[in-house]
Amino acid sequence: MTDRDILPDTFKPVHYDLVIKDLNFENWSYKGTVRIDGQLVRPATEIVINTLELTLHKATLTLGDQSWESTAFAEDTKTQRSTITFPQELPASPSASLAIEFTGLLNHDMAGFYRSQYKPAAPAAASVPRDDEFHYMLSTQFEACDARRAFPCFDEPNLKATFDFAIEIPEDQVALSNMPEKESRPVPGGKKLVSFERSPVMSTYLLAWAVGDFEYVEAFTDRLYNGRKLPVRVYTTRGLKEQGRWALEHAPKIIDYFSEQFEIDYPLPKSDILAVHEFTHGAMENWGLVTYRMTAILFDEQLSEARFRNRIAYVVAHELAHQWFGNLVTMDWWDELWLNEGFATWAGWLATDHLHPDWEVWPQFINEGMDQAFALDAVRSSHPIQVEVRDALDVNQIFDKISYLKGCSMIRMLASNLGIQTFLKGIAIYLKRHAYGNAKTEALWAALSEASGVDVNAMMKPWIEKVGFPVLTVSEAAQKPQITVRQSRFLSTGDVKPEDDTTTWWVPLALKGKVGAQDGAVEAVSLTTKETTIDDVSKDFYQLNAGATGFYRVNYPEERLRLLGTQLQHLTTEDKIFITGSAADLAFSGHAATGALLSFVQGLKSETHYRVLSQALDSLATLKSVFGEDEQIKKGLEKLTLELIDKALKLVGWEASKGEDYNTSLLRKRLLLAAVASGHEETIAEALCRWNAYQASPATSPIPADLRGPVYRAAILRDPVAATKALKHEWFTTPAIDGKEVCLSALGHVSDEAVVRDVLIPFLFNTSPPAAAADSVPAADMHILAGVLAANRVARPLLWKFLKEDWDAFNKKLGGNPILVDRMVRVSLPKFVDYATLGEIETFFEGVSTKGFDRTLEQVKDSIRGRAAYRARDQEGVRGWLVANGYA
Repeated sequence: MTDRDILPDTFKPVHYDLVIKDLNFENWSYKGTVRIDGQLVRPATEIVINTLELTLHKATLTLGDQSWESTAFAEDTKTQRSTITFPQELPASPSASLAIEFTGLLNHDMAGFYRSQYKPAAPAAASVPRDDEFHYMLSTQFEACDARRAFPCFDEPNLKATFDFAIEIPEDQVALSNMPEKESRPVPGGKKLVSFERSPVMSTYLLAWAVGDFEYVEAFTDRLYNGRKLPVRVYTTRGLKEQGRWALEHAPKIIDYFSEQFEIDYPLPKSDILAVHEFTHGAMENWGLVTYRMTAILFDEQLSEARFRNRIAYVVAHELAHQWFGNLVTMDWWDELWLNEGFATWAGWLATDHLHPDWEVWPQFINEGMDQAFALDAVRSSHPIQVEVRDALDVNQIFDKISYLKGCSMIRMLASNLGIQTFLKGIAIYLKRHAYGNAKTEALWAALSEASGVDVNAMMKPWIEKVGFPVLTVSEAAQKPQITVRQSRFLSTGDVKPEDDTTTWWVPLALKGKVGAQDGAVEAVSLTTKETTIDDVSKDFYQLNAGATGFYRVNYPEERLRLLGTQLQHLTTEDKIFITGSAADLAFSGHAATGALLSFVQGLKSETHYRVLSQALDSLATLKSVFGEDEQIKKGLEKLTLELIDKALKLVGWEASKGEDYNTSLLRKRLLLAAVASGHEETIAEALCRWNAYQASPATSPIPADLRGPVYRAAILRDPVAATKALKHEWFTTPAIDGKEVCLSALGHVSDEAVVRDVLIPFLFNTSPPAAAADSVPAADMHILAGVLAANRVARPLLWKFLKEDWDAFNKKLGGNPILVDRMVRVSLPKFVDYATLGEIETFFEGVSTKGFDRTLEQVKDSIRGRAAYRARDQEGVRGWLVANGYA
């Protein structure tokens, strides 16, 4: 790709020797030296290297036994590069060494080499930096392009090298890096210099290190690696290590599982996990030292919500899949990020399903993962899976639902069609062939074609290179058992133009209901043209995309959809989730009437499966979100919701039974929340009773972890002023690792305008007096509260008003971290349902630099267009159905 903005290829790195010294906890700075061995590819007077927020002091280039020094550095902050100019032209050399002395910053922006603040759970080592409010730990976050914030480097994924790393730290603290410690020797001033074994060949973004008051719990793999069991450790700051046990139960088993499935042993001598107090994402797959957000790795058996068991197991599996797919074999350039993330997402669920078959994680993926991928890919401003990436700021925006969740959906669709074992055989071929190197998507297709004998490239090319996905419109022949299936591009705005609809996808139809076929038999027929006719399809029952492994929507005739709602015995859990989601999307886009969706949902009243009810509740929540400003419709939808959940709610009640299964605990929370939100008096009364008891005596009347959500919500809705004050206090003092997230999720539902304006928005954006700086949502968690406020019709305009009037304060709070700015734009704005606000958003951002979130902003605007069009088109239809069916 010619228009990539990449480094000149003058110097090719092969090995880095990096030493960090003089950590200064007063002004948060450090000193470093890096020696980069490699080759000077051609004669040159200058070398260009990536730097950001670093000060370069001296560079020395050595070729053989001759050296040249330079202090002539020209920094370009826009391209994040420094040009080092030497006094004369230097000859090309196969053996060159570039040494640089530099100073860097221990920033508080969750990028590069940074500090995280925390309140210690146990007395800390004496040297740990601290102030009146917090203690601090140090760690790195380099993906995608932030190694350059920590040390001068050639910071592109295909410029792989080996690394020697050493760091000078206080003698009572612990240092970690990708590899095991090689030696630790005392140096003057109560410090020690810790050096680590040499890393394998890897990309700069996978280098990592951390310094802090760490302790660990340890386990070992069952399999032997190079003749010994592999040590696996979970590190935390002092006092929290026991909460690493749940993750530690999983990690060694997952390493063994992937070593077998991928036919390559885990490549490093150890596997460390580190819980980081402030973190942008869920986790980061640094080779041998994976870093995590606290709630993605720590679990308290007494205090944590059950759903975090699932989250931790999956995230650990996802990050460990990367140790092969991403770390051992790395994408060639960021336009193929999906290769890393889509695969690791799929493999993460595969391993979780292997360890916890009772959790039914594939229905979960259809309900949570595929659904989110559909939502983003259904807007005109979506992007292809393989997307052009020009430079560093472009990269951050594609760590999104397309790369992860549509990517995973593609892998799942392909694996299901080739057969899982054949697919994994192809993965093993790919990994062995490209180990310690870089590869493009075509290389994966070639390996899978070799394993399967199928031309995978031809099948998958449109899915990877083109934007969007198809909707299959089914029409039934009047007289004979025959259906016609036509594919066309799906847009949630419903306004597909001929130029939008030029792709013909390979679509696996997975057809159930052929005449004479065994009950439940699925025919593996594919659609490879725009339209096809299929004979011998039963008039009584048929279904497309059985098992929901295909990434498309199905638009059945309205009568057929209503009939499917009465034939649930023929449908699997996956099928019910998929059909509900399809019907909701087709109603939203205008392909079908909302009444058809509501009739299908009405048919799910006897359903008690968590994921099926969850999908049905999601679709009703969308309707409430779009049409809920109309009080009659809102009340009607609430009445239908209570009817839908009545049977299951009576079944699960408030109290967990001993040894109940995981999905039941999730179902209970979801149903109680839905009951509270829909005005179910009995549930609200019980929730308030528990809230009042807890407020009166937290020690004797604790709220069980899984019930906090419904109880907090009831309190917030009943008395916003008092409950907000109590929940802010709870947020500040909670000992539960997930407690802050639970509080923020509840606070966002406040429906009192004054409380939102005067309490929650200052709390979110730290606009209270400086003395109260600690009493403010940390940047890493802001999206949790902002996302709920944005979904709340009272709070949404107030949040937008703040962003508009205090855009600079908003940016300042996020420390200029483009990932956080992009995420906040993504969660804060897309829930409006009117063209007037859309106009305001367009006007405002015309006057603001949108570099770093321009793609996301277009998606936000498309989302609002779709919602506004849906409301205008179907409001009366929804009202009519609710009235006709006795709900309004």
